[in-house]
Amino acid sequence: MFGGPPQGADEDTPVFVISVAAQLSGLHAQTLRSYDRQGLVSPGRTSGGGRRYSMRDIALLREVQRLSQEAGVNLAGIKRIIELENQVDALQSRLAELTEEVAAAYAAAEHAAAAVHASYRKDLVPLRHQTALVVWKPKRR
Repeated sequence: MFGGPPQGADEDTPVFVISVAAQLSGLHAQTLRSYDRQGLVSPGRTSGGGRRYSMRDIALLREVQRLSQEAGVNLAGIKRIIELENQVDALQSRLAELTEEVAAAYAAAEHAAAAVHASYRKDLVPLRHQTALVVWKPKRR
């Protein structure tokens, strides 16, 4: 059977017509149309409106089938699972971005601190520390 996307395409490139996608996913073409109408899988479209499935779509179709057949999850539940997984993926991507930003900010702060420390004069001598007590008495109005 088919091992991956065609040469020059990645897993998100919509390249497979519905009949090929049905064969690759082990589902009937009518099932793919139904899943599309229900929003479970959203294939790309040609200018003429024909569906084009990517390898990611094929994997998702297989997962929908597995959840339905093996786990006994209904289609509404599967749709919610897919939505939650997409949300988790988005949050993980955002977390990775923010982690990189924080690391860059720390590195910049450390570099700035090192530059300040490097600019200190080496001929300064410490001063004697003195302690004074100041009492402040504000004027009453």
